[in-house]
Amino acid sequence: MFIKQLSIFVENNAGSIQNIVDTLSENGINIRALSLADTTDFGILRLIVDDYQKARELLRENGIISKVTDVIAVYIDDRAGGLSTVLKSVSAEGIGIEYMYAFLGRTTGKALMVLRADDEPAAAKALEKAGIEIANSSDL
Repeated sequence: MFIKQLSIFVENNAGSIQNIVDTLSENGINIRALSLADTTDFGILRLIVDDYQKARELLRENGIISKVTDVIAVYIDDRAGGLSTVLKSVSAEGIGIEYMYAFLGRTTGKALMVLRADDEPAAAKALEKAGIEIANSSDL
């Protein structure tokens, strides 16, 4: 139910992200989803990869620190109001969303959204209760 995500602090310098992507690519790690948020001095690169343990070790060997976080990925109908349905099911239970990002999945007519809630188990229960399909790592 939970998917492992790597979070990496990246300096706002030319080539910083390239270094990370090349390290993963050269070692056969496939990036399934990503999000990048930046501030003045650094960014936070969030990655879902096909082998997070190998990726984390490779990054560590190259002096790149990463943190593993549990996130939830849900299917959203690709229509107006699809996202609203998901968010209502979580907020109705008093659960806060720390961040989220969406990407196209492999299922036609559906998008995938990754979310990090302030209470992951409660968010998963709320989503299941609302009949929202939760993806697993093999779906990505």
